[in-house]
Amino acid sequence: MPPTVILRMTLATGWFARNGWKPFPFQKDVWSAIRRGESGLLHASTGSGKTYAVWLGVLNRLAKDSKSADKPAPLQALWITPMRALAADTARALQRPIDDLNINWTLGLRTGDTGSAERARQARRLPSAMVTTPESLTLLLTRADAQQAFKSLQVVVVDEWHELLGNKRGVQLQLALARLRHWNPGLIVWGLSATLGNLAHAHDTLLYPRQGRLVQGRVEKTLHVDTLLPENIERFPWAGHLGLRMLSQVVAGLDSAQTSLVFTNTRAQSELWYQAILGARPDWAGLIALHHGSLAREVRDWVEQGLKQGQLKAVVCTSSLDLGVDFLPVERVLQIGSPKGVARLMQRAGRSGHAPGRPSRVTLVPTHSLEVVEAAAAQNAIAAGRVEGRASPEKPLDVLVQHLVSMALGGGFRPDDLLAEIRTSWAYRALTDDEWAWALAFVRHGGHSLTAYPDYQRVEPDAGGVWRVPDRRLALRHRMSIGTIVSDASLSVRYWSKGGSGGSLGSVEEGFIARLRPGDCFLFAGRLLELVRVENMTAFVNRASGKKPAVPRWNGGRMPLSSELATAVVEAFGRAAQGHYDSPELQLVRPLLDVQAHWSALPVPGTLLAETMKSREGWHLFLYPFAGRHVHLGLGSLLAWRMGQRQPATFSIAVNDYGFELLSPTEVDWPSWLDDTLFAPSHLLHDVLASLNAGELARRRFREIARVAGLVFSGYPGAQKSTRQLQASSGLFFDVFRQYDPENLLLTQAQEEVLKQELDVDRLQATLDHLRDMRLDVHSLKRATPLAFPLMVERLRESMSSEKLVDRIRRMVADLDKAAGPGGYQLGDDDAAPLVPEEPAPKRKPRTRKTGMARTTKRSQ
Repeated sequence: MPPTVILRMTLATGWFARNGWKPFPFQKDVWSAIRRGESGLLHASTGSGKTYAVWLGVLNRLAKDSKSADKPAPLQALWITPMRALAADTARALQRPIDDLNINWTLGLRTGDTGSAERARQARRLPSAMVTTPESLTLLLTRADAQQAFKSLQVVVVDEWHELLGNKRGVQLQLALARLRHWNPGLIVWGLSATLGNLAHAHDTLLYPRQGRLVQGRVEKTLHVDTLLPENIERFPWAGHLGLRMLSQVVAGLDSAQTSLVFTNTRAQSELWYQAILGARPDWAGLIALHHGSLAREVRDWVEQGLKQGQLKAVVCTSSLDLGVDFLPVERVLQIGSPKGVARLMQRAGRSGHAPGRPSRVTLVPTHSLEVVEAAAAQNAIAAGRVEGRASPEKPLDVLVQHLVSMALGGGFRPDDLLAEIRTSWAYRALTDDEWAWALAFVRHGGHSLTAYPDYQRVEPDAGGVWRVPDRRLALRHRMSIGTIVSDASLSVRYWSKGGSGGSLGSVEEGFIARLRPGDCFLFAGRLLELVRVENMTAFVNRASGKKPAVPRWNGGRMPLSSELATAVVEAFGRAAQGHYDSPELQLVRPLLDVQAHWSALPVPGTLLAETMKSREGWHLFLYPFAGRHVHLGLGSLLAWRMGQRQPATFSIAVNDYGFELLSPTEVDWPSWLDDTLFAPSHLLHDVLASLNAGELARRRFREIARVAGLVFSGYPGAQKSTRQLQASSGLFFDVFRQYDPENLLLTQAQEEVLKQELDVDRLQATLDHLRDMRLDVHSLKRATPLAFPLMVERLRESMSSEKLVDRIRRMVADLDKAAGPGGYQLGDDDAAPLVPEEPAPKRKPRTRKTGMARTTKRSQ
């Protein structure tokens, strides 16, 4: 072996030996691949040593001569992280071997949190290695001297690639990598990923059009998954309450561990559980903390440092702590409510025992009895290795338009050269000449309908044929708007003080504060606050006590059940239908399953369960495809529309992850209507768009597209535009394009994103194909079953306040339990209030329409 190779290998292995570690085979494989100049994707479980597998390989290849250098090396490596909150922790991990090995490298951070002084230093000279985000990388590429600044770059590492792969941020990164590869043809690119099902697609998307290594980090790591089982279960569950009767068991679980993370699915839920735990154990004040993305950066930093140093007993958190941050003291993880997906559960489990050889433990805490079934299903799915895949978006033109302006700022571009470069990214590999011509015209003069407006003449060719941004004001606005993360406008929350604003607590969405009046109270940052006034996009508050609070509502609280977990749930029901209660979870929910089986039937693989019922409200149909709430919204609307083509009728629709309800106030002979034509896949797109208020859905989606494409500007710091203003502006563009530029490709994109993201039309198509092959099992009910009851609650919550809904639920449950006989759990105050303020489902007015696959029909109890 040549001496240089020995030196390179001992740099990594020697550092491992110094720390008393022995490298795993997959780490050696990565070191060797990087030494040979190969790119690749490393897939390994959380806490198995992925970071040092790649980073030591980078140092092996690039830092061998740095000790004798007179000054630090120029930019050699970029480390891309999906969250700026992870950047500082990642930088500390990367700095450690640099210091220990006396490598003459500088390491810097470049995120939205980077201060102006550090940015100025980086403008003069970039560090040897830099940790950054996709947005900050694109911003760096808008420098006029970007090609010169990045000429020495040799390696790019994309951390948590699975978190970027399936969204527009990943597409933005693909375009940035295409530019860097164009400037540096020998660029080495590595991705790090965990808990991902479609590795081949993830590999090809990152490295396209080249090939590379796919390294599987097979390390023996024990994952314990268990369920915190309640003493009793309700036979008629409903989603939306907290399950706080589990509080004493949760507290006991936290007490038994040194440090724990308590994950919730929404920020609102985290606020409520934090208050509940602190109320149960006031002696833990200062030992438990709250962490979510809306809290102030200083608060989150304090919590993260407390976790790393083992000073906190527990932290109630959301996905803000899902990724990357290394908290060795964490012994166990508790998941409140359904994880909704196998990969999400495994990712969160990996936050405990975050080191090679240490076991990880996650405990599921069901908030209602059907989530006990999901807990059993999740354990089976993990044991079977069923992990969700993620697919890259294809040709999002709003991201392309933004990229064109960015590249015009970053030294300018020639269209033919840039087109060839862009087609080397996976998302735009099939970009057509017509689409390219449209994009160029759009950034040059706003397309067909905006030619007369100077603000949309953002790029134009100079005398030499190089396209540049000619206006400094437009350049500034663009740099401030780079990125694809689009969220509703938020207001800063600060304490009120007579001399001026007090300390910052974080931010809440504008729509929530707009519903409050001065004097109203709400929970935020683990505190009970009273609103004093709203001024200049700031909500000023004081501490409050004794009043009933509201809880801020943030969007994104209704994640659909994944296909893998939904399949596992149906299999769990199927085992119970055969009399196999083969887990503690299924044994516990047997009273519910017995009622479901006695009054109707249990869902089983290969059979589509349908239930019909007549009540004072009308004629009900409950259908259970187990395809997730997004698909069920499209499917329910589709079936209602197709029924309406046969006979005039009015339907109300309610959906959840298991199925949907159609309710008609006029008599409907459901079994005769359920036939094969109702589930036919032909004319699917036409019928889905006709069945929904597709124009309004596309208008809402267009707001995000307009902001990414630069049509609307969110405002300068301290003078941001409100959500209402942005919606009005984007709505105006939407109407103008529809009337005067109907071929505008952003309109087409809005419709496609509605179909793919909001309605999941691909999964809807697959569901329809699957339903046609299933045996339909129709049951006529006298009263709602345990599966039907949650759907009725979903519908009622749209028209009733929380208090009225809780009273109505109590009466309904009491009646159903009486009919079911002894053995039911009676709802108490902890079960029914407060409601978790999830993102509300879109309001659907009953629709009048011109308005069926019955093969097995029986009348049930």
